[in-house]
Amino acid sequence: MAQETIFSKIIRREIPADILYQDELVTAFRDIHPRAPTHILIVPNRLVATVDDVTEADELALGRLFTVAARLAREQGIASDGYRLIVNCREHGGQEVYHLHMHLLGGRPLGAMVARG
Repeated sequence: MAQETIFSKIIRREIPADILYQDELVTAFRDIHPRAPTHILIVPNRLVATVDDVTEADELALGRLFTVAARLAREQGIASDGYRLIVNCREHGGQEVYHLHMHLLGGRPLGAMVARG
């Protein structure tokens, strides 16, 4: 079983966060170290450590990540200009918190997806 993370505590509202959306499957909140004018994290409420740990039982929650991302992009006023959704996996993918999460970034041109090199 995966180790509990700070995201689990945010989901249970045990520590403060700017929660923008929450239902029985997912929770969305502002990143405390934003990389763009809009930077929101959307996480499944059930702890899934990495993309490699996803099972068929997670499909509904993971689909909800996308529908919530689209809803929040519209609400934040970034949908018409565009935005980026990122899911990192493990060390080489840049994952820092081992609770699967989607980054919703926008509000300015974001440039190349991956630096060349």
